[in-house]
Amino acid sequence: MSMPNIPDIRPDIELTREQVMHLLLASIAMEEMGLAHILNAEGEKLQRAMAQPGLSLADLMGLNDAIERMLRTIIRKELLLQMKLDAVLRMLPGPGECECSEE
Repeated sequence: MSMPNIPDIRPDIELTREQVMHLLLASIAMEEMGLAHILNAEGEKLQRAMAQPGLSLADLMGLNDAIERMLRTIIRKELLLQMKLDAVLRMLPGPGECECSEE
């Protein structure tokens, strides 16, 4: 079996440091919005379940476990996003520093 040929693709993309930081912050914000939608869906799921008459204790415990697993996953994702944000903030220039390129 021969090895696959991977084309040498080198797109010419030039971004300034400021543009990169804006893109990183936007990506964090979009992920946060996605997590907010998931949290909202979990809340609606719980509300629908609680409105059903005759729901057994076993059903409630199963629902609770499922929601808890999802919340734990969201918490892990939040921790990763916090680390990503911290890394972006460390890239900001300190007081008195200039983002100007030296010519």
